[in-house]
Amino acid sequence: GAAGTANTGGGGGAGGAGNTDGQTHGGDGVASTISGSSVTRGGGGGGMDYFNNHGGAPGGTGGGGDGGTTTPGSAPTAGTANTGGGGGGGSGNTPHTPGANGGSGVVILRVATSDYSGTTSGSPTVTTSGSDTIMVFNGSGSYTA
Repeated sequence: GAAGTANTGGGGGAGGAGNTDGQTHGGDGVASTISGSSVTRGGGGGGMDYFNNHGGAPGGTGGGGDGGTTTPGSAPTAGTANTGGGGGGGSGNTPHTPGANGGSGVVILRVATSDYSGTTSGSPTVTTSGSDTIMVFNGSGSYTA
């Protein structure tokens, strides 16, 4: 941060470094169309914004959690579930707030429908797009070809 301030840098995202959209901002994630539509995942968590001078330390596009602020005091937010987004940095306010958890990840498999066996475990969401079958695993599971 600038001299005389106590800010922390935003976390880097899958698609860019932290602080590129502003001081304490999380880096942006990466957009992918593997699931049939464009979804951005892997955003970095916002850093701690001590004096709330930098927009409240927002997380990066793609599920990054917002960082905490000290004045006024606000807690950080967790990364968005199933995006792999980073958690926001902790607040410097008393009592001090630790950083938030990152968001859970996701596994996406896309295969030609003609090759899809239909043998899965867990509870994947299975859809089709054109001539492909798409399996989205937000928890444990498997696919057997």
